[in-house]
Amino acid sequence: MKLGLENQVALVTGAGQGVGRQICIELAAEGARVIVNDLVAERAEKVVAEITAAGGKALAAPADITRADEVEAMVAKGSAQFGAPVSILVNNAGIIPERREKGGRTPPFLDMPPSDWAKIVNLNVFGTMNCCRSVLPGMVARKSGRIINIISEAGRIGEANMAVYSGAKAAMAGFGKALAREHGRHAITVNSIALGAVSHAGIKDGPLHVDATVENNERLGKMLNIYPISKGIGRLSRPEDISGLVAFLASDRALFITGQTIGASGGFAMI
Repeated sequence: MKLGLENQVALVTGAGQGVGRQICIELAAEGARVIVNDLVAERAEKVVAEITAAGGKALAAPADITRADEVEAMVAKGSAQFGAPVSILVNNAGIIPERREKGGRTPPFLDMPPSDWAKIVNLNVFGTMNCCRSVLPGMVARKSGRIINIISEAGRIGEANMAVYSGAKAAMAGFGKALAREHGRHAITVNSIALGAVSHAGIKDGPLHVDATVENNERLGKMLNIYPISKGIGRLSRPEDISGLVAFLASDRALFITGQTIGASGGFAMI
């Protein structure tokens, strides 16, 4: 299905691996010119190489999105490179709490130092705000634009041992709804996609590793039980289960969808 994204300029944050990487590849395959952001330059450059090898157009844009000046410079560079302002923004960058030990649980709120709160809130919330503030003026001027926030089901239902992360993702969704109300008059849509556990190649080991099966990983077997679709197909979600929804929301086919949070978590949360 062609979605009419030819010549659109898309900025995807946290795009050097996993879900962000696949979103870039999907948008590029639909004809969009993609600004590939990642904190690590080598990861962004690798994704750009994949896209250009397939005939697409992309630009590596390493930047720390918690810094407004770096975001402004990144957006300006991408717009100059492609000769057009950003028309699609995918706020994908985010971090979860650090685990107590390898393979262990994330800590409860009372055991998490405030320095860790700041890391999570700065990237998920202020990073999203910095990117929106940078691209919105151009979208308003053209009376067209798409903003898609990648959040977590933790932000919709809350998750134990992930209180700060849950709050940050809920903030992203609430911020998106407010922007949708403010900028509907400019024909700009703002939506969020809520994810569950996602398996991808960037994960080195554990139940989210792409080669994990119920036979070789006991924790994976337990995780599958909380995702209704996973019980049926025998796996967790993968980046390609999400990237198509992003491309759809970025297109005019989704023009009347705004201010929504759409679950793409295999039924983990049914709201």
